[in-house]
Amino acid sequence: MAKILIAYYSRKGQNYVNGSIKNLAKGNTEFVAEFIQKAVGGELFEIDTVKNYPVDYTECTNVAKVEIQQKARPELKKYLPNIDEYDKIYLGYPIWWSVPPMAVSTFLEHYDFSGKKIIPFATHEGSGLGGSVSYIKKIVPNAEVASGLAIHGADAKNSQAEVTNWAKKF
Repeated sequence: MAKILIAYYSRKGQNYVNGSIKNLAKGNTEFVAEFIQKAVGGELFEIDTVKNYPVDYTECTNVAKVEIQQKARPELKKYLPNIDEYDKIYLGYPIWWSVPPMAVSTFLEHYDFSGKKIIPFATHEGSGLGGSVSYIKKIVPNAEVASGLAIHGADAKNSQAEVTNWAKKF
């Protein structure tokens, strides 16, 4: 039986939700990650940066844009001791400027994903998966990368049935 990892980056605090800024106690991507764990089991791992992003949503998006332009790799607070024990990795993130936050790139580049199955899932406010799947395939060319799931961020809290049906396909 395959050992499953659900690695995700999620933004708490100010988020863009249906056209306005709302303060979220829990990030949208974290809800989806927890629904996946309930559906298929596995270990949750939160990708988190040493340096916090600005609390203000607009400032955060500006920092994210600069990080993408500079191909930044923010330092992470922690890493898994060993990725080798996992066969399937559900990888979650919000869409920032059409791609995952650069912290996800830091995570992906830290390990050898050769022969592993990466199953992306993203939360968004209108862009779907953006260019994130092709972006991930470029970073981990020796992994099998599934087509992925996009959940509208404002609907994340209520997406358990959809997420469960999707997650069980893998």
